[in-house]
Amino acid sequence: MTTDTAAQAAYVVAALLFILSLAGLSQHKTSRSGVVWGIAGMVVALAATVGLASRSITTTGLVLIAVATALGAGIGLWRARVVEMTGMPELIAIMHSLVGLAATFVGWNGYLDVDAELSGSLLAIHHAEVFIGVFIGAVTFTGSVVAYLKLSARINSRPLTLPGKHVLNIGALVAFVALTAAFVARPNMGLLIAVTVIALALGAHLVASIGGGDMPVVVSMLNSYSGWAAAASGFLLANNLLIVTGALVGSSGAYLSYIMCKAMNRSFISVVAGGFGTPSAAADEGEQGEHREINAEETAELLGNATSVIITPGYGMAVAQAQYPVAELARKLRERGVEVRFGIHPVAGRLPGHMNVLLAEANVPYDIVLEMDEINDDFAATSVVLVIGANDTVNPAATDNPSSPIAGMPVLHVWESANVIVFKRSMAAGYAGVQNPLFFRDNTQMLFGDAKQRVEDILRGLDALDAPVPEMAGSSR
Repeated sequence: MTTDTAAQAAYVVAALLFILSLAGLSQHKTSRSGVVWGIAGMVVALAATVGLASRSITTTGLVLIAVATALGAGIGLWRARVVEMTGMPELIAIMHSLVGLAATFVGWNGYLDVDAELSGSLLAIHHAEVFIGVFIGAVTFTGSVVAYLKLSARINSRPLTLPGKHVLNIGALVAFVALTAAFVARPNMGLLIAVTVIALALGAHLVASIGGGDMPVVVSMLNSYSGWAAAASGFLLANNLLIVTGALVGSSGAYLSYIMCKAMNRSFISVVAGGFGTPSAAADEGEQGEHREINAEETAELLGNATSVIITPGYGMAVAQAQYPVAELARKLRERGVEVRFGIHPVAGRLPGHMNVLLAEANVPYDIVLEMDEINDDFAATSVVLVIGANDTVNPAATDNPSSPIAGMPVLHVWESANVIVFKRSMAAGYAGVQNPLFFRDNTQMLFGDAKQRVEDILRGLDALDAPVPEMAGSSR
């Protein structure tokens, strides 16, 4: 068996392992095995690529590859070990940016180092691949960087609203098509520089134009972009595995984005165009009445007398790292005979599946963790709903206020229950920058403070309810 044959066979094996990885990651019950399959596929792919490259590069080149691999692996292991679950969305965004940057560099290298055997139509196809690869890579790079900055709160999450922003986006795409035709006809560095600059600006503008409440869809869409960028690199490098895996990531990311858009009542085309997320001028972000407060002891008494409880977690629970006391609260309530379930919004936690992972990490039983569509009809018959760190995903303005920036977005109908307890640090608006009228409803009470501490206080309150009452001094025996 030749080196080429062995490498191609290894690429097929790696591609199959990546497909198994995607299948495993589709459910949190099998996600661990999915990660293992993905790691195995990448090890096979790297080994095959290095083996294939060893035929045509010097010993110095192999040493440089080894050093680069070791550095990348070291940085990856370090970041994976230190990142909190709350930091996963921005970590994924910055990883997408690296894929886009790599694709841009591969495209530039394809222009600077053209195979001498290419001529005629094959050479024209090569130049088209270079141009398209650079464009997709650059859009992915800056779009992902802006997403990272928004998710990590380094810049404001509000959407950028430049005058005529849609005209700017369409103009950039028209310029890309025209420049591609010109580059294929007569390649030169000036055109390649121009499309790189246009793509970098377009990527930043597309994501900057999207508001914070819609960032989970953006992260998913950038995942798709990074896949197509990898596939474009595969064409330039004549690497079948990059083409296959890039297409897998690109198509699965696009499909996930479509599912999320349906779940949020958003237009898929608007996501691609960066056209949604703009707040309505009619939106009222001020307080909308008087709110009522409750303390942990009163909450414990309310829960102790409840027959059914639904917990709707959000990003605030993740930030407070409250999943473990929340899991303990669910366990104690169930021991008291209370029906406890969790209601999960599709984009809770700024990343699809974020809340599911946190709850699984805390050993919350899978069978009591329900998706929004499974539990929305049950709120009306529920005694108490605990909204822990959620805001935009439980906002009734999405159904009641057509002028709201989140109008039409499906939300958890927590306000239909008998009692709603909202855990928040303050009365500030959520990540989308929209005030929540839920906080001012007659059946809602606010429990202020750190979510983890407040849940721990409630646990102590439940223990106090179960403690025996001491006899009064001098009572008869």
